[in-house]
Amino acid sequence: MAYTDHRTLRRVLRREIVGTIGVLTDEHDFRAMRRYDSFVFDDHATYLKHVEAVLRTRALQGGHTTVALFDPEEYADWCAEHGLDPDSHLSRTRFTAERAATGPAVPYDGRPLSDLMTTLVDEAVRRATWEYATMLLARLGPCASCGEDLGHAAFSRASRLVSRILDSAPPGDRHLVCSVSGPPESLVAVLHADDTDEGVHIDETEALEFTTVLAVGLATAGPGGLVMRTSTPGEPDRIHGWRIRSHGLIPLTAGEVFDAYCTDTETGEIIPPESNVDYCASPDLTDADPGPDHRH
Repeated sequence: MAYTDHRTLRRVLRREIVGTIGVLTDEHDFRAMRRYDSFVFDDHATYLKHVEAVLRTRALQGGHTTVALFDPEEYADWCAEHGLDPDSHLSRTRFTAERAATGPAVPYDGRPLSDLMTTLVDEAVRRATWEYATMLLARLGPCASCGEDLGHAAFSRASRLVSRILDSAPPGDRHLVCSVSGPPESLVAVLHADDTDEGVHIDETEALEFTTVLAVGLATAGPGGLVMRTSTPGEPDRIHGWRIRSHGLIPLTAGEVFDAYCTDTETGEIIPPESNVDYCASPDLTDADPGPDHRH
């Protein structure tokens, strides 16, 4: 009887354990892992099929599983740093647990694995973009004339501009995209601002990433742009846009917004305009920004 009670209690405790699995999302990473004898899969599609089966089984049993991005190069470096054998499932388990706590990871919610991997890769790109943009701002250092931290000044101005854009926008759900071009990498960030009964809802992480990318554009004088699409039920979507220039945003005319949306950036060919969309002149935010400006 005591043995049965112990077994029952342990079964109850097992339901309290959460799990993590690291997923190889593409063929290149999968091939990199095949060099290890302890990695027994030889076909990426079969591997993903079994991963999804395990996730579904755990969900049916009431288990919670977090899906993390598994990067073979990072894994090899991590094993070398910690003196661990990379050809071991124990090492992979430790690496996955650590990366799930510090890197891109999403909870399994019953969606197809292909959809979940898209979300996971998008999260990894977002995180990498923010880290790179943050590094660029940090590298700016202090102003040679007054000693002010140029990265901090650019971020403060970007924060004020984002607030002003949202405050001046028409009612509705807003989708903002900020892009900054330049060597060696182009940066793109997205911000959603949704109307709710309690007011405008913004994801704080998205807002931080978006503001950081905009700050890079302001500090480096772009070239880049910012567009906002506002959606209201029963009305045409409204699209506004601005050019990113040194320490400011230059509003686009309705014609310029139309050209930006209806021209293929790679080929220069005209793209048919969307139906039920208004391409609008954008407000001038210069005079509305009362914050200090750094113009040395």
